[in-house]
Amino acid sequence: MGMNYPQRRQELQGLFGKLGKELPGPLSDFSRLHKDALAQGALSAKVKEMMALAIAIATHCDDCIAYHVHDALRAGATRQEILETIGVAVLMGGGPASMYGCSAYEALGQFEALSKAG
Repeated sequence: MGMNYPQRRQELQGLFGKLGKELPGPLSDFSRLHKDALAQGALSAKVKEMMALAIAIATHCDDCIAYHVHDALRAGATRQEILETIGVAVLMGGGPASMYGCSAYEALGQFEALSKAG
């Protein structure tokens, strides 16, 4: 098995908090940007999270995958919607994105299992 995505997301939450205390300006600005960009608007928060996930896959960011699979599920995305998001990312990112699509698939299974357990 590769990365434990739920655990990695939790680690990043802690690291982001620590870094934010020492670098409050840019990190608080980024947090506000993140919140505002993904807020409900003409596009739903769910659609925006799936867009962010597709970009995370296409740009090869495992840590971003950990966040956006979790947040897409939390925003109401279904398994099938996330799978189709992976498909779009592979289309746009080619072979390397297909490898990170596998990472997103693994993350989806881990977050689903965690949700069912708790």
